[in-house]
Amino acid sequence: MMAKRLQVTQIASPIGRLEAQRATLIGLGLNKMHRTKIWRDTPEVRGRIAKVPHLVKVVELDGAED
Repeated sequence: MMAKRLQVTQIASPIGRLEAQRATLIGLGLNKMHRTKIWRDTPEVRGRIAKVPHLVKVVELDGAED
């Protein structure tokens, strides 16, 4: 089965941000600048990304295997 994937890269520091935003980055597996994680495209992951759009860059990957 083919599933869409999201490549999420941290592009800004959480210093001076709300604790909830810092926790969201950690929940996404990002805790240092320029770290990248690949996630399955789900509503839960999209919700996390929506909380910190100013701190991450998202690239949709097509054709990734499930």
